[in-house]
Amino acid sequence: MQIKSEPTVRYDIFMAGDIDQAKQFCREFCFIAGLCVHIEPVDYIYTGGEEAGFKIGLLNYPRFPANNADLHDTALNLAEKLRGRLCQHSYMIVGPDMTEWFSVKDIKDTTGEKK
Repeated sequence: MQIKSEPTVRYDIFMAGDIDQAKQFCREFCFIAGLCVHIEPVDYIYTGGEEAGFKIGLLNYPRFPANNADLHDTALNLAEKLRGRLCQHSYMIVGPDMTEWFSVKDIKDTTGEKK
């Protein structure tokens, strides 16, 4: 039996879109990158509506060890490529110390000014 251990590092990607397409893209990405992820369905409920999506989890898997910065870069790379593949406008990455929201759409603040 082999036992390997690494420091715990976790990143979660949250995105709307078709989970089956996301799974297929993750298969392709993980095969090339030497990565293991988990994916689960998520229902987003917001003011005026709801939509289906998913959460992709990246862990510092001892078989493919990575430090915090490298795993963060991998999460960003995966999320941005997946955003394009699924034709989404935004996604969020939740890490150990920071939550980041990414959007390609112009947003307006409460005064109507673009940010």
